[in-house]
Amino acid sequence: MKLTVLGAAREVTGSCYLVETSSVRFLVDCGMLQGGREADSRNRQPFAFDPATLDFVLLTHAHIDHSGMLPKLTKDGFRGPILTTAATANLLEVMLRDSAHIQEADAARAARGQHSRTRARLAPTAPIYVMHDAEACLKQVRPIPYDKKIFPHPDLACTFRDAGHILGSAILELWIKEAGKSTKLVFSGDLGQPGRAILRDPTPIGDADILVMESTYGDRMHRDQTATLDEMVTIITETRRRGGNIIMPAFAVGRTQEVLYHLHCLARQGRLHDLNIFVDSPMADRATQITAEHLDLFDKQAARLEWHNTGVGLQMHFTASAEESKALNQIRSGAIIISASGMCNAGRIRHHLRWNLPRRECAVVITGFQAQGTLGRRLVDGARKVRIFGEDIAVRASVHTLNGFSAHADQPALLGWATGFQKPPAQVYITHGETTAAEALAKRLRAELGWNVTVPAVGMIQEWAPAELDEARQ
Repeated sequence: MKLTVLGAAREVTGSCYLVETSSVRFLVDCGMLQGGREADSRNRQPFAFDPATLDFVLLTHAHIDHSGMLPKLTKDGFRGPILTTAATANLLEVMLRDSAHIQEADAARAARGQHSRTRARLAPTAPIYVMHDAEACLKQVRPIPYDKKIFPHPDLACTFRDAGHILGSAILELWIKEAGKSTKLVFSGDLGQPGRAILRDPTPIGDADILVMESTYGDRMHRDQTATLDEMVTIITETRRRGGNIIMPAFAVGRTQEVLYHLHCLARQGRLHDLNIFVDSPMADRATQITAEHLDLFDKQAARLEWHNTGVGLQMHFTASAEESKALNQIRSGAIIISASGMCNAGRIRHHLRWNLPRRECAVVITGFQAQGTLGRRLVDGARKVRIFGEDIAVRASVHTLNGFSAHADQPALLGWATGFQKPPAQVYITHGETTAAEALAKRLRAELGWNVTVPAVGMIQEWAPAELDEARQ
């Protein structure tokens, strides 16, 4: 059996793992790299394998850094099923079409040469894939219920467990037969923070021979959510007092819905009044509708949430057209604008930052992880000037980071999930985290749980013979 790490190793985006035995060949995730100067060129490179030879793909969840290269996989010859949870299958219809639209729009903008100074940076102009590829890919998606053991191949069984990260997110338990032996692989996917609003806690897993585990926040602890909400109230109240707008970059799937939930609760509690909220993302609007269609996956309190206008001190507007989005830039004060992309690298959020960053009375509220090389990361790191649409924009607005809303487990939560294993896995690979975060988590797992841990680099290939795994189990 062989595992090849093709992405999200010593970095956060681009999740992709190739698993091969003598009888089966499949991927876990096929995500897009986001952020950094090399991301676009790396996304355009040919796959390190022949997509036509894959039997199937197992997908942990819908976020683009896990799913965004699936249309390219189909375009390049993959014809097998894409197996994932039912909620993820619904979200992919929104996410992959939106990604294809962004690919086409960015390519058209570059081809027009609107910003001649950055034309070289925007080249090549051809999209990685187009809407036709996304539509073809969606026909290959097969929804699977949580907790049901399936057999996508005679030598493989799989179960999707709730990861508590976003709607439909999953931990994968895999049992692979080879040479008369059964080996259990577990892929954590992205694990959610226990005790968060809306979603259930990540499912504990009791055993594994080989574990691939995320480490996005493997080196830090999230701020207490009560303190986070207090800070949010202060930011919104002070910004409105100054006569400015509040701009919230937020992932259209997961983060937007959680932010809306908390704003709803704060209004009901009387801590915020007369809120004027604009969700400027057609994808977030549809994702919110899908969220409301899967109330069986929520805790009881979240299931009662009214997702649109509530009559409790807030007005919520979902903008659809480009014209409606542009009209928001004429609002000078009092607006809370929630828009994608969450890392500020694409989508309508860039327009709102362009108009509001230079204004001292405004505030930008970062609610999620910002990968290295992204516009959001530069804002978090204190940049006083950023480049948007080929123009240098002064950063005069206040920039706030609210880590208490993170959909990822922090270090204590990751360690807590790891303690659910009844005995150490034979081998553990720490991925989906920048080097410092991955190494910090690996160090704790070695010292406190006695685990055999590796922090792989992209391209790492690990092979096991049945006898080697038997020895490692002992």
